Amino acid sequence: MVRSHGTSGKPPGQQSRPTLKTIAYMTGLGVTTVSRALKDAPDIGAATKERVRLVARQVGYTPNRAGVRLRTGRTYVISLILPTEEEVMGLTSEMICGISEALAETPYHLIVTPYRHGQDPMEPVRYVLDTGSADGVIISRTEPDDPRVRYMMERDFPFATHGRTERNGIHAYHDFDNYVFAVDAVKRLVARGRRRLALLAPPKHLTYYTHTQRGFSDAVAAVDAEEIVLSGVSIDDTIPDVKDYIQSVMARGHRPDGIVSCAGGATIGAVPGIEAAGLKLGRDVDMVSKQSADVLEWFRPEMMVTFENIREAGKTLAHALIERIDGRPAAELQSLDAPVAEDPPRVGADV
Repeated sequence: MVRSHGTSGKPPGQQSRPTLKTIAYMTGLGVTTVSRALKDAPDIGAATKERVRLVARQVGYTPNRAGVRLRTGRTYVISLILPTEEEVMGLTSEMICGISEALAETPYHLIVTPYRHGQDPMEPVRYVLDTGSADGVIISRTEPDDPRVRYMMERDFPFATHGRTERNGIHAYHDFDNYVFAVDAVKRLVARGRRRLALLAPPKHLTYYTHTQRGFSDAVAAVDAEEIVLSGVSIDDTIPDVKDYIQSVMARGHRPDGIVSCAGGATIGAVPGIEAAGLKLGRDVDMVSKQSADVLEWFRPEMMVTFENIREAGKTLAHALIERIDGRPAAELQSLDAPVAEDPPRVGADV
């Protein structure tokens, strides 16, 4: 028996755009069951959910956001607010991939809200909250007393941060343990015989600058090494500026023989600066750098690296934010990622 599609010859609801009725017709399920399967309802079996999602993808179904908002009061949208500068070494793309993977089996969709260097970072946060364009927000580059966090807490708006704050109360976050990263980096340099150590640090207004600097200074003092301050540069500076500054530092008589870099992009600038001063990485100076993609080992095999998994951070933040939207206490949605260190074999070094 062939079902009648009406005068158009198409399944119900497919005359213009696919609807829940279209999926219900093609799966033989009720509209309510289809709707609950797409919302990942716990009382719907995994096989049924997968069948519904497969058909939804095949027909190109997307929910009518206006209708969903009218029925539920939710947009099922999460906003990721990032500065445009974060794309260096793929940070933005890795974060987006991680969040998107976590949202793939949920009714939520991701929108990316960028802001430029020099723009008030409060602007995109206010826009999302004032327009109600998302159910929750993820932000990065947190400060110890972050006005964005304070604003969203005052508005009782769900959010999660990539990074911690220190004076904003309890909120959902996922962070990398930069204190441990700095301590481990110092130990690795000292194990290579390095005693005059410098930190290529984040900007001072960010929380993870405080964590990194504390770890670095504590570790240097514990091994009775010397800390050489790089006061004229941060990892936010351009690659050419980092190169020029490091070249000038390394040309001095009393220069660092070990450097800890907090970002791969800054490292790409620092290494040419070392070499322009007539020095060789792995012989005259050693370097430990954080990275979020397997790049630096190819750039310079002598490099010691610590991996920060930005994609997994994105997944963790997305899951935490959805649970926060659903009412789970923020105190239960805080996580800290441990550094993963990788040292190259020391072949042919002459120290």
